[in-house]
Amino acid sequence: MTEKVRVCECFARDGLQHEGRFIPTPAKIALIDAFSAAGFPRIEATSYSHPERVPAFQDASEVLKGIQRRPGAHYKATCANLRSVQRAQADREAGFGATELSLLLSATETHNMRNLRATRAEQWTRIAEMVTATSGRFRLVGVISVAFGCPFEGHVDPGVVIEDMRRFAALGVGLVALGDTTGLATPQSVRALFQRASADVPTVTAIAHFHNTRGSALANCVAALEAGCRDFDSSLGGVGGHPAKIQYGEGMTGNVATEDLVNLLEGLGFDTGLDLERLTSASALCEQTLGRTLHSLVARSGFGLLSKTRAHG
Repeated sequence: MTEKVRVCECFARDGLQHEGRFIPTPAKIALIDAFSAAGFPRIEATSYSHPERVPAFQDASEVLKGIQRRPGAHYKATCANLRSVQRAQADREAGFGATELSLLLSATETHNMRNLRATRAEQWTRIAEMVTATSGRFRLVGVISVAFGCPFEGHVDPGVVIEDMRRFAALGVGLVALGDTTGLATPQSVRALFQRASADVPTVTAIAHFHNTRGSALANCVAALEAGCRDFDSSLGGVGGHPAKIQYGEGMTGNVATEDLVNLLEGLGFDTGLDLERLTSASALCEQTLGRTLHSLVARSGFGLLSKTRAHG
């Protein structure tokens, strides 16, 4: 049987955080519903960030309340501190909350302070408090930003990333995204880290989260795939990056484009489980919502023959 891979669609959170204007709540709901219809098993729906610091998600509860949920799919919200988890719990108790929560950490002190306004030690204390506060009601996803290189501190010791994965595992977090936040990874560094993660922290599923800042995101996805990774984050149109009010990346800061990644995975013979026609419609809706042409090459050229053949069985 064809081996399956899982793609988490991040447009509605990691993508929209980079936008300078607020996207209306009904538009966000329509986008997430389109992602659900395309068959994504995991969708990053929103963030419980402070509404003044990241105003793009001031409507987090309204979005989660309004979406149509596909059975079996997970809808993720990002949490940076205890207050955000408390908001997630309140929404869950009201019957419309997220099913997954992302818990954020950076692999370097400088990035952690710029992104989360805390030292790494302080953030680990927060994470432990957040895990306790979830009361086992959510699937938890650790996120390690700048895992392959930091725009402030440069080289990141892979041993630090592995130790962070171990600490997440000790807290019962079974999924950990390894983020190439500003596109500093290479296929060599990706292959080495994913192989080491699999060997040293086998209880954790490592997720590949690559940005295309320097044009290497797809190559890095292939390297992760070759190292055994089967879980990927991506964003339709390749949008996203850091929050619009926080500047630490230059040039093209966005995620690997979902359309291009899915085309490659399907062409290589893997099964994403996605409906390519509905994915194409969702891609067009993303461009319509933002009012501009986005960065996916497949959105311009269409899916390749191998991908179409696999999709139609």
